[in-house]
Formats: sequence, C-alpha cells, structure tokens
Amino acid sequence: MKLRHIGITVTNMEQSLKLYRDIFNFTVVWDEIEKGEFIDHLSGISGIIVRTVKLKDTDSGMIELLQYLSHPEKDNIDDITRIGCSHFAITVKNVDVMYNQLRDFGLNFNCKPETSIDGKAKVAFCRDLDNVLIEVVEEL
Repeated sequence: MKLRHIGITVTNMEQSLKLYRDIFNFTVVWDEIEKGEFIDHLSGISGIIVRTVKLKDTDSGMIELLQYLSHPEKDNIDDITRIGCSHFAITVKNVDVMYNQLRDFGLNFNCKPETSIDGKAKVAFCRDLDNVLIEVVEEL
C-alpha cells in the first residue's frame, strides 16, 4: 500500500491555491467542479457540488483541495465539508477485497466501492476507529 493524497477542505480555493501552488510550488494537475450521483454516494450527502483541485509535488505526493460550493462550512465534525484535512487516501491492489476486510474489521462505509466517472479508479470511503475519513482507491 501507499499513501495516495491528503484531502483538505478549504473556504476559499483561490487563496488556498496561492499557498499550495504559488508558495509551496505544487503543480495543478486537476481542477474540476464535481457533482452528481457518484460524488453524492462517496460523500454520503445528496446534492454535493465541490470544486476539486489536485496538486502534485516534484516526486509523487499529492494534495487535494476541496471547496464545497453547495455545502459551505459546517460545525458538524462528521461532515466531509468540514474545513481542514477532510480525509486521506490509500491506493490498494483490490478495493473490493479491502472493502470486505475493513468491514469485517468493523469499519463503516458510505457506500460500496464504485467506479469513477472517468473509469480510472474504483473508490470507497470509510471511517477508522477514531472517525477519521479514509478514501480507499484502486487504480484501474
């Protein structure tokens, strides 16, 4: 296994890009507005609209900045829209096997693993024993 990325929910994407892109010199590799059934299932919230910006470092590290346009900052610490580090992602060889393993271990998932819209990944979100949100990803 390897760490895939760190997800950080932000209140102002442009200000955050000034920090991560312009000051820390991460390179923007993805900047999209995400909405629809796939992202609703992963987030566990209906009607989500999120601007997602993925930035890579000079090696293989990645930061994912998320600004929830439809659901601004909330006080609910269980909500993926919470400002701060929202989740971390781990790349696995087989997300279905890992899903079953983690469920057997007692972790709860928002939904069963689903294939991303672009067909490049199969993804599921769960929470660890301390309620930390984890994204489990299989690259297809």
